[in-house]
Amino acid sequence: MGGSRRSLFSVYSWVVMIFLYLPIVILMLYSFNDSRINAVWTGFTWKWYLSLFENRQVMDALSNSLVIAITSSIIATALGTLAALALHRFSDKWKAVMNGLIYLPIIIPEVLMGLSLLVLFSQIGFPLGKLTMIAAHVTFGISFVVVIVSARLSGMGDELQEAAQDLGATPWQTFRHITLPVIAPGIVASLLLTFTMSLDDFIISFFVAGPNSTTLPLYIYGLVKRGVSPEVNALSTLMIAVTILLLLISEIFRRKGMAKESNSQLPI
Repeated sequence: MGGSRRSLFSVYSWVVMIFLYLPIVILMLYSFNDSRINAVWTGFTWKWYLSLFENRQVMDALSNSLVIAITSSIIATALGTLAALALHRFSDKWKAVMNGLIYLPIIIPEVLMGLSLLVLFSQIGFPLGKLTMIAAHVTFGISFVVVIVSARLSGMGDELQEAAQDLGATPWQTFRHITLPVIAPGIVASLLLTFTMSLDDFIISFFVAGPNSTTLPLYIYGLVKRGVSPEVNALSTLMIAVTILLLLISEIFRRKGMAKESNSQLPI
């Protein structure tokens, strides 16, 4: 009975995986189709990828995406790390309240997040553009950074910091030589994750984008409204590949951090 149940769950898992990833595989496959019509496969070609790099609008959208993603991920990682360090020192009473507020941007729908930011920028008379995009991406990125870095701090405990202080280390020396090396994998993982989220974001960006701030997801949406073409498939395939690569690198750093933490907790 147990073997049949495991087989059933295995089949179910494979069906779910196929359902989720088969459309993506088909999209990537047809980005190499020689025909402009996606319904017919006529041969293998690289021309749609080559035409992308000759498209001025695509390059402008890529430039906007990279500037916004790099800037917002650096700011969000810095602010989120500082917030995690502050929350780590809070009393239990205030920590519960602050953790609830930190989790709100993760829980609430992105549509509400984007609409609320649009209303805010409109009320204060701030023109929509790259700065509003960066501010919006920093807003939802900080929460993810706090969650990841806080997990590293919780796993570290207070024993190493207390031992360093007992040996005469200043707070800055303790942070530099003890705390920072321990949470560094979490910081790098947070940076890569927020960069990926900013690069792929569409819903919030749709609300706060302005003139000359079109990103790749917004550009793809504009192309899809005129019909799915091989250029759209090629551009989407490149974005999927970059996203998967960054997530893999982020996971590698996270696993390295967990391995170091487990090794440091081994009895001597």
